[in-house]
Amino acid sequence: MSYKIEKGKNGESYVADYLKKYGYTILYQNYRTMTGEVDIIAKKGDTVAFVEVKLRKNPLIDPAEVINWSKQKKIISVAKQFLSKHTNYQDIICRFDVALIEECNDGLRLRYIAHAFSAFE
Repeated sequence: MSYKIEKGKNGESYVADYLKKYGYTILYQNYRTMTGEVDIIAKKGDTVAFVEVKLRKNPLIDPAEVINWSKQKKIISVAKQFLSKHTNYQDIICRFDVALIEECNDGLRLRYIAHAFSAFE
C-alpha cells in the first residue's frame, strides 16, 4: 500500500471515529459504484451523511477548491445509486459533508463542514 493511500485511509478512520463520537453509525467506508466513490456514508437519526474526506497540508485551501463541481456530481450520483439499492434509506434526509483534515505540528486538525454542497445546485 502506498504512503498516500495509507494516509488517506488513516484520515478516513479519523473522521469515522469523530462521527461515531457524535452519535453517527458508519454504514460504509469507501462505498464504490461504477460512477465513483464516497469515502464515508454515516447515519444519525433520520439523516444520512455522504462524507468526502480530504487530507491537506495547507489550511488555507477553500473547500470549494477541494471538492469541485465535477467531484460533487460524482458524489451525488453515487448517493443516488446507494439510495436506490437500499430501500430502507428511501425516506431519509440526505446531506453532503466535507471533512478537511489538516496536518499540523501537533497532529491532525479536523474541519468538518456539514451541508457543504447540495444536490440541487
